[in-house]
Formats: sequence, C-alpha cells, structure tokens
Amino acid sequence: MAAANAPIAMKEVLTLPSIGINPQFITFTNVTMESDKYICVRETAPQNSVVIVDMNMPMQPLRRPITADSALMNPDSRILALKAQLPGTTQDHLQIFNIEMKSKMKSHQMPEQVVFWKWISPKMLGLVTQTSVYHWSIEGDTEPVKMFERTANLVNNQIINYKCDPSQKWLVLIGIAPGAPERPQLVKGNMQLFSVDQQRSQALEAHAASFAQFKVPGNENPSILISFAAKTFNAGQITSKLHVIELGAQPGKPSFSKKQADLFFPPDFQDDFPVAMQISHKYSLIYVITKLGLLFVYDLETATAVYRNRISPDPIFLTSEASSVGGFYAINRRGQVLLATVNEATIVPFVSGQLNNLELAVNLAKRGNLPGAENLVVQHFQELFAQTKYKEAAELAAESPQGILRTPDTVAKFQSVPVQAGQTPPLLQYFGTLLTRGKLNAFESLELSRLVVNQNKKNLLENWLAEDKLECSEELGDLVKTVDNDLALKIYIKARATPKVVAAFAERREFDKILIYSKQVGYTPDYLFLLQTILRTDPQGAVNFALMMSQMEGGCPVDYNTITDLFLQRNLIREATAFLLDVLKPNLPEHAFLQTKVLEINLVTFPNVADAILANGMFSHYDRPRIAQLCEKAGLYVRALQHYTELPDIKRVIVNTHAIEPQSLVEFFGTLSKEWALECMKDLLLVNLRGNLQIIVQVAKEYCEQLGVDACIKLFEQFKSYEGLYFFLGSYLSSSEDPDTHFKYIEAAAKTGQIKEVERVTRESNFYDAEKTKNFLMEAKLPDARPLINVCDRFGFVPDLTHYLYTNNMLRYIEGYVQKVNPGNAPLVVGQLLDDECPEDFIKGLILSVRSLLPVEPLVEECEKRNRLRLLTQFLEHLVSEGSQDTHVHNALGKIIIDSNNNPEHFLTTNPYYDSRVVGKYCEKRDPTLAVVAYRRGQCDDELINVTNKNSLFKLQARYVVERMDGDLWEKVLNPENEYRRQLIDQVVSTALPESKSPEQVSAAVKAFMTADLPHELIELLEKIVLQNSAFSGNFNLQNLLILTAIKADPSRVMDYINRLDNFDGPAVGEVAVEAQLYEEAFAIFKKFNLNVQAVNVLLDNIRSIDRAVEFAFRVEEDAVWTQVAKAQLREGLVSDAIESFIRADDATQFLDVIRASEDADVYPDLVRYLLMVRQKVKEPKVDSELIYAYAKIDRLGEIEEFILMPNVANLQNVGDRLFDEALYEAAKIIFAFISNWAKLAVTLVRLKQFQGAVDAARKANSAKTWKEVCFACVDAEEFRLAQICGLNVIVQVDDLEEVSEYYQNRGCFNELISLMESGLGLERAHMGIFTELGVLYARYRPEKLMEHIKLFSTRLNIPKLIRACDEQQHWKELTYLYIQYDEFDNAATTVMNHSPEAWDHMQFKDIIVKVASVELYYKAVHFYLQEHPDLINDMLNVLALRVDHTRVVDIMRKAGHLRLVKPYMVAVQSNNVSAVNEALNEIYVEEEDYDRLRESIDLHDNFDQIGLAQKIEKHELLEMRRVAAYIYKKAGRWKQSIALSKKDNHYRDAMETASQSGERELAEELLVYFIEQGKKECFASCLFVCYDLVRPDVALELAWINNMIDFAFPYLLQFIREYTGKVDELIKDKIEAQKEVKVKEQEEKDVIAQQNMYAQLLPLALPAPPMPGMGGPNMGGGFAPPPPMGGMGMPPMPPYGMPPMGSY
Repeated sequence: MAAANAPIAMKEVLTLPSIGINPQFITFTNVTMESDKYICVRETAPQNSVVIVDMNMPMQPLRRPITADSALMNPDSRILALKAQLPGTTQDHLQIFNIEMKSKMKSHQMPEQVVFWKWISPKMLGLVTQTSVYHWSIEGDTEPVKMFERTANLVNNQIINYKCDPSQKWLVLIGIAPGAPERPQLVKGNMQLFSVDQQRSQALEAHAASFAQFKVPGNENPSILISFAAKTFNAGQITSKLHVIELGAQPGKPSFSKKQADLFFPPDFQDDFPVAMQISHKYSLIYVITKLGLLFVYDLETATAVYRNRISPDPIFLTSEASSVGGFYAINRRGQVLLATVNEATIVPFVSGQLNNLELAVNLAKRGNLPGAENLVVQHFQELFAQTKYKEAAELAAESPQGILRTPDTVAKFQSVPVQAGQTPPLLQYFGTLLTRGKLNAFESLELSRLVVNQNKKNLLENWLAEDKLECSEELGDLVKTVDNDLALKIYIKARATPKVVAAFAERREFDKILIYSKQVGYTPDYLFLLQTILRTDPQGAVNFALMMSQMEGGCPVDYNTITDLFLQRNLIREATAFLLDVLKPNLPEHAFLQTKVLEINLVTFPNVADAILANGMFSHYDRPRIAQLCEKAGLYVRALQHYTELPDIKRVIVNTHAIEPQSLVEFFGTLSKEWALECMKDLLLVNLRGNLQIIVQVAKEYCEQLGVDACIKLFEQFKSYEGLYFFLGSYLSSSEDPDTHFKYIEAAAKTGQIKEVERVTRESNFYDAEKTKNFLMEAKLPDARPLINVCDRFGFVPDLTHYLYTNNMLRYIEGYVQKVNPGNAPLVVGQLLDDECPEDFIKGLILSVRSLLPVEPLVEECEKRNRLRLLTQFLEHLVSEGSQDTHVHNALGKIIIDSNNNPEHFLTTNPYYDSRVVGKYCEKRDPTLAVVAYRRGQCDDELINVTNKNSLFKLQARYVVERMDGDLWEKVLNPENEYRRQLIDQVVSTALPESKSPEQVSAAVKAFMTADLPHELIELLEKIVLQNSAFSGNFNLQNLLILTAIKADPSRVMDYINRLDNFDGPAVGEVAVEAQLYEEAFAIFKKFNLNVQAVNVLLDNIRSIDRAVEFAFRVEEDAVWTQVAKAQLREGLVSDAIESFIRADDATQFLDVIRASEDADVYPDLVRYLLMVRQKVKEPKVDSELIYAYAKIDRLGEIEEFILMPNVANLQNVGDRLFDEALYEAAKIIFAFISNWAKLAVTLVRLKQFQGAVDAARKANSAKTWKEVCFACVDAEEFRLAQICGLNVIVQVDDLEEVSEYYQNRGCFNELISLMESGLGLERAHMGIFTELGVLYARYRPEKLMEHIKLFSTRLNIPKLIRACDEQQHWKELTYLYIQYDEFDNAATTVMNHSPEAWDHMQFKDIIVKVASVELYYKAVHFYLQEHPDLINDMLNVLALRVDHTRVVDIMRKAGHLRLVKPYMVAVQSNNVSAVNEALNEIYVEEEDYDRLRESIDLHDNFDQIGLAQKIEKHELLEMRRVAAYIYKKAGRWKQSIALSKKDNHYRDAMETASQSGERELAEELLVYFIEQGKKECFASCLFVCYDLVRPDVALELAWINNMIDFAFPYLLQFIREYTGKVDELIKDKIEAQKEVKVKEQEEKDVIAQQNMYAQLLPLALPAPPMPGMGGPNMGGGFAPPPPMGGMGMPPMPPYGMPPMGSY
C-alpha cells in the first residue's frame, strides 16, 4: 500500500543522535518521555548530565550537569524529577526541581529502592518498589502514600509501565519476565489491576495496557474502559489477544459489553510481543506497538482490526501519547523519534473500501469528524427518513461528520413532516437531539428560537444561551428583541453586531459602555451626538463620558474646545472646568488656548477656583499677561505678581500689602532678581517704613544669600533703621562668621537698648573684632559693664578692663569679676591694681575674699616681679593653716623663709609639699648647701650633680650617688666625657664605699663599674673588699664577680683566684671560663666541684683529647661519663670503640646513631652485640628490624628464622622490602612467607627464578599488579603456560590489557598472545577490551579469523578502535562491516567504492547508501555503478529515488552518454514532474517512436520545453508523432499552429477540439470557412456544436445560407433558440423578485425613519463653537447657522437603530 493512502501516517520528527545524544544512552533506562512535550535523556559520559528536549524546539536541547539514576520531565510544565541511590544503601533519594524558577520544590528519601517511576498526572508521581506502589504529590509537604502491595505474579519482573485512569480510581502495573523454558525467547507479560475504592487487586497476563473513557449510548456518564494486549505460550501454542472491558459498571445504566480480538503476528515475528499501548481519545482508536516495530490499530468500541504495519526496522522501547493529534510518539534504538498520526483524508475510505466495513467507517467519521463517509451518511439518513425513523435520523444528522447534514435542507425536511396527534413533532425531536449533542449552528439556532418565541418560552432561550447551546447572530437578536431587550443585547454582543449593540446601549442610556464596547470591537460611533444627548439630562455623566472619550486610544474623537463650548452654552462652568482640568493634565503647548480659557472663566466667575488651579501649577502654556490683569482685577495680587513680567507692574501691585498674605509676598520676592527685589523693598520702605519693616526684614532674612548681606545692611542703614538692622542681623548672626557683621549687630543692639542681647553676643560669639568691640563699649559707657567684662575676659584685655573699672570707680564690678566671673585672672587684676597704686588694704581684702579659688603660682609671679612678695605672707599662712598642700603655696612660703633666713634647713628637710627643683633653684645663688639639701630631698639628680660640680662638692656628690643606687645616675657620673669622673671615683673608693654598710649599695657600685667598663678599677676595688678581710670577704656574689672580672680583664690571675676562693658558683663560672677559652681553668673548676660530665665534655669538646677522656672515665667510672666518651668516639668514626663504651655505659638511648654508623662502617657483628644489649632495655621496632637485617648481612639465616618465631616488635614488612631492594632474596623470602605477603613473595620468587612458586604466590595474592609482574617474568623466561595463567587474571582488568598486549607483541609472542586472548573470551569477567584487542590481533596476525570474530561479537567490540586497526591492515570488507555496525554509513559507502574488489556487495551497498548523511555520496555511487556495475544501476537508483536530485542524475548519465541505461529509473521517478527527467524520457520516446508513451508523458507531466519538443517532431515522418506535436501546441496555447498542423494532416476532429478549447471566436469562424471551402459539410455541422459557445449565430446562419448548408446548420439553430428562450424567462423572474425586494426595503426605511424621530428632540438648536472641519457648509460664516433642514423634524436620514452616519456634521 502506498504510504500516501495508508490510514496511519508515520513521520520522523527527529533523531536523538542528530542533537548530540550518544547512541549508547538511547535505552529504556536512560530515555524517558512522559508526554508529547519533552524527552529526557540521562548521560553518564563524558560527564554525568541530563538532556531535556523540548518538542516545540527539538534542535535546541537543554543540557544540565546532573548526576542521577533516573530523570523524568513533568508532562505539562518544566519540572524535573530526579532519582539517585544513596551510596552504600538500597535507599533512593527523590528530588523535584522547577527548572524555570531554578529552585527545589520537594525531596524525599525512600526507605527502599524505587525500581520504576512515572508521572501519572501533572501533579502526581507513581513510585514502584520491589514490594509496593506509592503515589507522591508534588504539592504541599506530603510524603509518598502507599497505594497497594505488588502481587506474586510480578515478583522478579522488570516493571515497564504503570498507568491510572483519569479519576485515579483504577491503577495498572505491568511487568515482563523471561519466557517459558520451552520458548525462552518469548517474553512473558504480567499485569496487576488494582481498584482504589475496593482495595482489591487482580493478576492477569498482559504485556501492555491502557485506560480510556467511552460514552455508552443511553448512559450520560462516561464508562471507564481498560484495554490490554497479551501474547502467551501455552501447550506449545502461541495465543495473541486484545481485550477491552469496562471497569466499575454503573448499576442500572447501560454498560459496555466486553470485546476481544486476535493480534495477528507475521511468521517472522513469532517471538515479538507488545511493549506499549496508546489509546487515541480523539478517534477512539487503540494503538498496540510491539518491540520489533509492528503497529496494530483497533477500534475501541468494537475491537475491530483497522490496520497493521511495521513502522520501525529497529526495536521500539518507548512510546508516549500525542493527544493533540490523536496519535503517539515512539522511540527506537537507533534514536529515531517517530510520530504516528491518523491520515484523516484516507482512513474512512480505507475502512469502507479496503476493509469493506461501512458501519465502522461511518462511526469513525462521526467520532473524529472525518471526511470520506459523506455519501454513506447521506444515503443512510435518507433511508431512515423514508422509514419514518425520525429520531434515528435526527441522531444521525446531529452526529454527521463535518456537519454535512446540519443544513437548512435538513431542517426543511423535518418541517415538512406532518405532525401526528399526541406525538412530538419531528422538528422538535431533531432540535432536541442537537441540543443534547452540542451547539446549534446559526440557522438552527434561528429556527429553534422562532419556535420558542412563538410559544412565549423565553426562559428556554436564556437557559440555552447560558449553556452556550445556540450560535448567536444578528437575525437571532432581532427576533429576541421583540420579547426581551436585555437578552437581545447579549445576543448582539455575542454575534458582534456592533451597530445593534451601540443602539441598544443608547436606548438603555449606558453610554459609558458604548466606549468600552466600541474599543473592544473597533467600532466608531457618533460621539458628539451621544455627548449632546447625555448633557441634556445628566451633566455630571456628560463630564464622565467626555473624560472617557479623552482617554480613548488615538485621541479624543471630538475636539476639546467643542466639548467645552457645549458645557459653557448651558452655563455649566463647574462641569466645563472639571473636564478641562482633567484633559489638560499633560500640560501640552497645543493646549495653551484651553488653559487660558479655563482660567478666564473661573477668574471672572469663581476666583477662588482659579486661585486653586494656579496654586497647583498644572498649567504653563496659557497667556500669562492676560491672566495677570484678570488676577489683579479679581484681587488675587499674589497671582498677579507671579504673572507680571515688568517692574512697574510689579511695583504697582506689590504696595497692596494690606491685601497680600505676608508669607506669599515673601515667597514672591524669591522669584525676583536681586536688583528688582531691592527696588521693591525700597518702595515698600518709602511707602510705609513702620508698617512694612517686618515684611522687609522677613524678606531679607529669607533671601539674604541671593540679595547679599551687605546690600541688605546698606538698605537698612540708608533708612537709619537700626531696629531693622537688629532684627535682620539677629537671624543671620548664627550662620555668619563675618566680624563686621557681628560688630554691627552688637552696635545695633546697643543703640536699640538691647543690653541683654549685647551681653549674650559678647559672651557667645567668637567672630567679632574684640579690640574694636572693646573700644566701642568703652566709648558707649553702658550702665552695665558686663558686655565689656565679657569681651575683656574672653580676649585677654583684663588689665585694660581693670584699669577702666578702677579709673571709672567701678570697684564693685572688679570685685564681682574676681569673685564670680573669673577668679583665675585675679593675679592680673592684682598686678594692674599694684601698677595703678591701689591701696594695699583693698588688694589684700580682694585676695582674701577669693582665697582658695585664687591661683597661687601666677599671683606669686606677679608679686615677685614687682618685689611685693611679702604682701602675700598673711594669705599664704592662712592657706597653710587651712591645711593646703598646694605645692605653689609651700614654694612661695619657702622662698619667704629663705629670704628672711628663718631656720631654712629645718623647713627644707621637714616640709613635704614644696617643689625641690623650684626651691633648690631659688637657693643656688643664695646658699649652694641649701640647694643640695633641697635637691637631695627631691632626688633631683641632674640639678644636684650640676650644683656639686659647679661648687666642687664631690664628697657630697659621692655619698649621694652611692646612697642613690641608681644605674642611670651611675652611668651618667661614670661617663668618660664627665670631666669630674676621676674626682668622683676617688671619693667613692676612699670615702663613700668604706663608709657604707649596705651590701646593696656595694653591689650597685660594683655593677656600675662593670657597666662603665672599668675592669681594672673594679678589680682593685674588689680585691680590697674581698681579699682584705672586710665584711664582704666571704660574699658569694663578690667572689663570682672577682673571678669573672679577672677572666675578662686579667686571665693570668684566674687560676690563683680559683685556688684561693671557695664560695663561688662553680658551674656558672666554669661555663664562663669555657666561653673565654680558659679550658684548663674550666676543667679545674669542674673537677673541684665534682662535675665529672662537664669536665669530660671539656676534655672532649674543647681540649679534644679522647685519650685523657678515656683515662678520666676509667678513673671516675660513671655511666654518664662513658656515654659522653662513646658519643665522641662515634663522632670520630671509632665505631667498635664506641660500641664498647656504650656497652660499658649500659646506654641504649643512642641506638639509632649506632645503627647508622655501624651500617656505614660495615661492622655488623659488633652491631649484633650492641642490639642484643639494647633489646633487653627497649622494645623498639627499629631495633628488632635492624637486628634481622644485621643477621641477614652476616648470612645468619637460621638466627632470622629463630628470631621471627620469638616475640618481637620488628616491622617485618619494611624489613622484607629492604632485603628485597638490596637483593637479599633468600632472607626476604623467609620474611614474606612468614607474614603472608604473597605479592612480594611472588616477585621475590621471580627473582630467584622459582616461577611455579611465584605463580602459586600470585594466586594467593590475587593482585593485578602481582599477576602482571609474574606474567611478564614468565614471558621473559618463555614459561608461556605459567604466563597464560597469570595473563588471564590480568586481562580482565581493562587498564592492564593494553600493557600485556604490548609486552607480548614487543617480544614477538604473537601466537601465545592470541591464545591468551582467546582463552580470556570465556571468562566471567570478560569485557569489551578483550574482544576488541583479540580483533586487533586477528587483523594484524590472523586475518582469516577476523570477519568471523566481528560477526560473533559485534555488540561487544570497541568498534572505533577495531576500525582503525582494520584500516591500518587494509581489511576492507571487515572495515565496511564495522562501519555499518557503528552507523557510520558515509565511511562504509566510501570504503566500498574505494576498495570495491574486496568490499563491494550489491545488496549490502543498497542498504548502506540509503543511510548515508552526505548527499555527495549518492552521486559518487552513481558514477561508481556506471563504471563498475552498469547492469545494476537502476536497482541502486530506485533505492535512492527519494533522496537524489533527479536533474543531477540525468545530467550525469547524459554527459556519460548512457541515458537509455537509466530509463527504468526515470520512468519510476517521472511522477515528481522534474523537467530534466521529462525531457530525457520524451527524447527517448521520440527516438524509439513510442508515441503512446510520449503522449502519456506529455499529459501527465508538463514540466518540459513544450515548444521545443513540438518543433522537433512536427515534421516527423510518423503521423502520430505529428498529432502529438499538434497536441503539444494546443496545451501550450499555440492554437493557430495546432489547428494548422491538424488541418494539414486532415485531423479535423483535433482541429475542432483545439478551436473550442482556445475560446477565440475568430479561430472557430475561420475553421467554419475552411470546412465550407473544402466542402466538408458534415465537418461544418460538427464544428457548430463543438464550438457552440464561440460561434456567433448570425455568422453561422449567414455562412449556411450563402453556401446552401441550412440543413446542416438547423440543429445548431434549434439549440440556440431553446437556450435563449430559457434565459429570457429567468430575466423576467428576476425582475419580478427585484421589484418585490424594492417594496419591502421601502417599507423598512419608513419604519426606521419613524423610529429615528424619537431622537429628534435630542439635537441642539445651535453649537456655541466655531465651525470645525467637516461640521459646516459655506453658509455658516463667522456666526451660527440654523440647523440644516431635515425630513419631518429637521434630522438627516439616519441608518437603523438611531445611529447617525459618521461625518454628517
């Protein structure tokens, strides 16, 4: 059957490899397709990812790096569900992601593994585990809900599908299992059907199943059906069945009867089985798809077989419903995504014709609204009508496909049936049937509504309209309007009868709805008429309507000015204002006139409204001068000021301050320039200085920055307004830092009597000129001196203040200032008073009145400068008596006592409060000894040193320094730069230290000498103290110091001091001696104090005498000493001596160094003795390990075996590795065998050439690395049997396979390697690499076995690698086969053509060439066959017929000169109507003189050079060829040439037919003349009929009469008269009907005019607006013309429903 006529159309939507999907991932476990929207592919290489293919744009896949075991896309939305097994468990982690929102919606961890899952609805996932089935909603936080347990028949089954019905009340789970032992290749299918309501399961045998809804006649509720397909093997018989049954039949309702049908599998598909089932709800068809690509189509209602065909050569593993087209998608293993759809044009003819099932064809046509059954349906309808089965006929008409019976003829047919008494009229039965089936069309709705309106059952119409059962039309609205206007309006709206809708809204006065509706439907009513109508009754509504018009898209249909004039004509000022304010909000320049207008009318009538409008600032384009004048007249002076632009106008208005709000006036000044503002301010001050001063001050305050502070000040000064200046500067002062401004403010305040403000400013301000202000205040002589006090106190003019106050006899203010304002300045006041010769009594009283608040130091200084210090005696004694501890008080008192010589020593030594430096300084010139007393008391080191040096008081200085014990002081006096150092040292040695009894003082002095680096002086001092029987002769520190100093300064004395002194720190001094390289002295010290270890270290490390150290060790016999000796011997390389010393010391701590040194010196026997000693003390792995190693080095293997059997802590693994590395294999073998390290043992045995033992050890180790090493060793030793044993354990590891292969090949062991690989094929762990590598080896060394190997194991080979090997070895046949298996058909074809002697096979090449991707290979194949296999070229071209460019193929053959060779191919493809093919075939037909084929070719295929062919054959010797040329001319429209050629060959019939078809009257009449001339009367008569429509009757009669052929023309004349008589009758009938229509139309126009008269009163008498375009005539002029005359009431004729025609105004 041709594909175009098949009932099911197949189409390849895409191929997954073409969008980058690796073919290895096109499997059931990696690909999912939950609906016709998305395909989801899970990839695991080269990286884990999920590819989402949107079927709306399949070439733009979305790839995301996601690791998961399974991925499902939601059927409706971009929601992805992922499943992954938790590592190390059998639990699955489920997650749901929203891809668009990029967020996780939900997740859950299943306690058991999910073996299958599927979206059963857009909101629900079905999860199948090994035991149960769960449902998991994606909404909320709910967890999976268990639905049912799996039945026993599904145990050990692979679950392949899970479905539910739309209500989710019925669930079905499907699995497959291996077939019966007798026929294992036939897979067994099992199904579990579960009822949610009944909580029961039923186990069935089935491979595929699906649910469907079907409406059974007589039951208004749809029935739930399940269809399932099974293929079973029982008793040697294979049974294939399809079942359709109803689930949950409804009691008391008609039910669906169970159906079943056979599935017929062809003989080649006996082991095939169903894998999927899809049900088309659109057509009620069942699609059963099998694994091998068979498609079975069955009718759902009857289970009748409709179609069967193979739709895919590759296995199908996945399907999905394509609900929108009533088909399904299928995916095969090649990655093709196939779409199967119903061929709507052919399925019904196919069922009725091919299957001869008329009932099924009609049902299909009705269910799917399909074409092809029209004649059957009409015939059946007529039969039912003839049998008076009106109900059945009505049902048939209602369900007729494509509504072929839903016509007026059918309604008329039912209307014509007479109504039987007591029975429902057939027409109502028909309409009732239609209403139950769906919606009526327009004609049916009108007829039914007419019946209902006549019966006054309006409620039925309302119900049907609410249920959308009627199709609305304007005629239906007109009908319903007679009974219900509201219902009619609804109908008009649904029918989009716009004029009628607008008229209805106008009648209802719902004008706002008119705008909304008109905008929705794009209709333009007469808005001006509507606005006038509303304005008469509802002004506010008119405003709202006008505003709605203004907001219409495209602008307001009526000019704003016209609308405003309509409002103003009726004096609706507020409404006009409201409208204009709203429409003028955008503040556009073109609205300037309207802005001026709205302001004018309100300034004249409602000034407050105009003021509010101007206050909002919403307009900016109106006539400002005009509005300014109106504002001035209306008393809105502020607005007038804002609008005037000339200074005189502003000055005229601004003086009306009595009517202007001050704040507004102030704000107005902010809009003026500096010059204008100052002019206006001057005018205001001139008019009324007192009255306007406050406003001017406020303006100056507000805009001082713009006007300039100086200008404002000058303005006030010009009018001598200190009050204004005071108020202005008072506001500006806080922000000003100008000294002059502050001074002017102080001046203004003083002159206006604001003394408190003067006092405040002088106290708080920091910016006025203090000198200038002080002078002004002194000159002003204010009664209150506080401002002057503030200035002088703050800026240091206290003496001037004191002088001013004293000279002006203001002593009260002096006392107040000292006592209350600033007592700290009292000394300055006292000093000035002393200078002014004020009486001492007043001064003393002033001082005593302040007392403790008075600062003593400056007071003393002031009095001391004037030599009046004694004046303070009483004051100071008073302070002391009050317990004052102030240093300055006591300093002053001390000075007075010193000057009076009143026992000053007592004061200096007993008074604790004076400052020693101050008083001492005071004493220096008076008495230096008193100064020393004062400095000693205060520890004033520098001052004391200076005064003693200056006055040569070195004894006092030495005593002070010794007693002070201060390091810094000692450093200073002992400094070499001190010229008095020698005198001081002499006094210290001779006087100060001998007098001292304090060890600390001695120690400090000694330390100071040491710090000053005076060793000789120090030795001299210490010998005197220590060696001369002083109190410090036995002092420990001094003895240490003496020896240390001698070590440093005079080493020759050290040994003598060591022998004479006993009480010193031996260890410390010894270390110092060592550092000073006095080794013998150090040895003597250590020896004297029995420090033997330190002593021997001196011998070893410093003196470097091991012999003396050994001798010393024998003398003291201490282990520690021997240890030090041993270490030294070890360092010197005396290993044996060192070991002996360590043994004497019994010291095991240095075993690491001993081991290292022994190994370097190769003294393993001594090392053994040492390690045996060490083992008795410590348990260290290093010791035991080294002992074993030492045994091995001296070849004492027996001791090794004994040692490892005894308890030990040796690291045997490391020891073994070390022995192995140093080639001590026998010892290593003992160790590895003992610790069971088989891997190392095997390698060790290999080194010992013990290969059998090595293999046994490797077997125990079972390590790939070990096997590999042993294998390679056996190969090198040519132990191939053992090598093969090892190799089999290596090659199962993919990573090691290639290394083994290369090792064998590099050594030329090809046969042994092939034998190894062949043995590896049978291993359980055999992998792709083994099969591939063997194939490579066959290609290189055994090519005769290569093809067999490839065919046997093609699915287990790494084909790309083997392809490279075959290409290298030039095995072309095998290479071709591999390319085919790898789907690289381009390469396969190229290989075949390039190496045809070996690789070409015709059948194989045909299969290859149709699958190649490169188009050029098609034409290369044509050249190939043309050169090598021309006898088969047509067979090959037929295969490529759908893929090649036929023009190019013909060109190739034409250039080769073998066009005839491909004639069968060209005949087969000529149906494509390709020019080159047609011309080539026509050329061949001409050469072969095959005129029948040529004419057939010309008729069926017109794409060729027709004129060229005709010219070529019009002179052909064959008559039929010339007829063909005439025929070609006729087809090409060359009528004259065709007729001439026919006449030439006497083919008159052809000539007549050509003339008739030409439609040219001249040709027909010329042919008549020709026949007359030739005497062909019969031809003349025939031509009249053939060219009947072209021949003019007068010409025909004239020719016949002239040539005496009336008899031959008479039949033509009769026919002509009959035709024209009928035409006249039709014209008369049409005229009568037209007259009737005119009368009816005139009556309708009268009715319309009568109806329009109702609206005449709504028209205005005149419009108060200038004529607009299209609104007036020539007679309107500048005034207002009366309305144009109208029929009746002065209105022009209006269309129906009262809407005036657009543009009538």
